[in-house]
Amino acid sequence: MKSMSCARLAPLAAIALAGCSDTRAPAIPLFGAYFPAWLACATIGILGAVAIRVAFVLIGLDDRLPLRLLVYVCLAAGISFAASLAFFGR
Repeated sequence: MKSMSCARLAPLAAIALAGCSDTRAPAIPLFGAYFPAWLACATIGILGAVAIRVAFVLIGLDDRLPLRLLVYVCLAAGISFAASLAFFGR
């Protein structure tokens, strides 16, 4: 069997890399500076997890959680991913 040459692999590489783009990362203009969108989504997630924790403490559910730190980290991540998907479509 012959091995494929670089000339034959070039069209295959072009097709495989067609989805890559050179667009910039999403940013939010804030007070004249560009604020990274991932940082905004992380802040939204943390604030959402804190609000959920306050609600859980008020209804008495916080004491019954087996792994509190893991639960709240997962809640913050989920809210962050949902905010990113809702605001930026990523």
